[in-house]
Amino acid sequence: MERQQLVQKEQAMVTWMIRFYCSKNHGGKNLCRDCAELIDYANARTAACPFIEVKSFCSNCPVHCYKPEMREKIRKVMRYAAPRMLFHHPILALKHVTATIKHKILKESRK
Repeated sequence: MERQQLVQKEQAMVTWMIRFYCSKNHGGKNLCRDCAELIDYANARTAACPFIEVKSFCSNCPVHCYKPEMREKIRKVMRYAAPRMLFHHPILALKHVTATIKHKILKESRK
């Protein structure tokens, strides 16, 4: 898969998770300012990621490029949205699980 496709795929997943989190925790149909900023920040970090071709998710990355404040915000979003993905977006959830398993297998095979 091309780098741009990987970036877009990752950005789509993160954007969905933040939008889902915001709608359930901040109410309303529109994104709040904090969540919109988090989407912009996460998408910019993903676009600049030097490891996008070899990693599955930021949580599996050896280098954490998020500022501490933003990292804590995205963790909170992920803790909320990830377990609920199965019910609201099952295909995305299965892709997420598959990518995580593949990453762990690849990581173990390199040892």
